[in-house]
Amino acid sequence: MFIKGLAFGFVLAATVGPMWVLCLRRTLAGGLRAGLASGLGIAVADAIYGAVAAFGLTAVSGLLLAHSALIGALGAAFLAWLGIRALLAAPALEQAEPPANVGLGRAFLSTLGLTLANPPTILAFAAVFAGLGLASSADYTSAALVVLAVFIGSASWWVVLALAAGRLRGQLGPRAARAINVVSGLFILGFALWQLGRLLSSL
Repeated sequence: MFIKGLAFGFVLAATVGPMWVLCLRRTLAGGLRAGLASGLGIAVADAIYGAVAAFGLTAVSGLLLAHSALIGALGAAFLAWLGIRALLAAPALEQAEPPANVGLGRAFLSTLGLTLANPPTILAFAAVFAGLGLASSADYTSAALVVLAVFIGSASWWVVLALAAGRLRGQLGPRAARAINVVSGLFILGFALWQLGRLLSSL
């Protein structure tokens, strides 16, 4: 069960999405520590939703799902802002990595909040955990181990991505860096618009 949790967390994180692109761009623009801080925020959010599903916290999941439209709209708006920022950002590859205490907390909290801004993810976790044979009635030790496995699996992917992007960072020129900003900005902005459209269609 622990191995399955590791695999699920890794595959979940490796799926290309706005967080994937955001973490990649932050590593290229701000350095390895910025990418790792962003990835850690996503992994913690995955673990939080995993804990809600694994421990059968129906009151928490019910509250989040009841306000999923508002939470999703706020997340989409923040994604749109990040996308526009990426589009307008100048290449920053020639800058040295920032000090460890500058911007890293904000990078962590922003990806944590964005990942949590999708409450229906709880349903996916619940379905997967049921497939792993872990129901809400299982013992707390098993539930905690699976949640830990999901966190480790997710964090492992973000470490791999940040390390790979960090190595690539020093090999890109300003033109390539600008192209990455534009592509990632359009991708993030497009996902934000898609999420807003989905929310409007469900009203």
